[in-house]
Amino acid sequence: MNHLFVDNLTVIDFAYLDPARGLVGESWIVDVVLGGELDEQGMVFDFSNVKRTIKRVIDERVDHRLVIPRGYSGLKWDESNPQVFHWTLTDGTEIVHRSPDEAVVWLSSERVLPSAVSALLQQELRAVLPGNVTDIDIRLREDVIEGAYYHYVHGLKKHLGNCQRIAHGHRSPIRIDRAGHRDRDLEHKWAKLWEDIYVGSEDDVARRWVSDDGTAYVHFEYEANQGEFSLTLPEKRVYMLNSDTTVELIAAHIADRLKDEFPGDDILVKAYEGVGKGSIAQR
Repeated sequence: MNHLFVDNLTVIDFAYLDPARGLVGESWIVDVVLGGELDEQGMVFDFSNVKRTIKRVIDERVDHRLVIPRGYSGLKWDESNPQVFHWTLTDGTEIVHRSPDEAVVWLSSERVLPSAVSALLQQELRAVLPGNVTDIDIRLREDVIEGAYYHYVHGLKKHLGNCQRIAHGHRSPIRIDRAGHRDRDLEHKWAKLWEDIYVGSEDDVARRWVSDDGTAYVHFEYEANQGEFSLTLPEKRVYMLNSDTTVELIAAHIADRLKDEFPGDDILVKAYEGVGKGSIAQR
């Protein structure tokens, strides 16, 4: 059997639900290995078609979606209204999500693991690849980050693309320079503050309340060009901004907060949105 490989084909930025961590933002780098017989061109698969075919399927199936493990015992939904589901966490609190179908992807498993997502993608690709390709290996891996990072989830209702989906996310490093020197303590402070966090906009808050067991909740909702979205989360799992939650505004917010804390120092914040991209704010 012959094999070809494509490393770093794409990055999928998405969110998933975990029984303990709740709503988790993630970024996985995708490597692909294809095996099979050579075609009439002497190829397993034309490299020029890799991005056109394989990357498209991967991006459409998982990127900027919420991945939900259907086998988790704390998952409930109404068959008559499958766009709304309830996720009970191990601490007894609840997450409620509503969106169009294209904003979610369901896994036939109890937990979201790279192996389960890889199996889903490999199954999808078998339907679009030529018959000579008999072996498909999708390898999903995290970026190697030196220093602090956080997992965050958000939604951008004004975005015309898939970022408008209310629960998509990223695994993101952060760099903070104070007075011309890198401050790793501040980086770790913000990484801890934003550990598995939903970054929400005050404009999207429909209501707040406290449940009978004393848990404070925040309910977000908005309408975008893909449809209606809503999300309910325990307030302790949310960080609020008085603006939209683009990476540019996230970097500016962190820089403003640090400038308030250290008014005499120059501040530089390099906030990433997943792998290899983001925004820089200076104060």
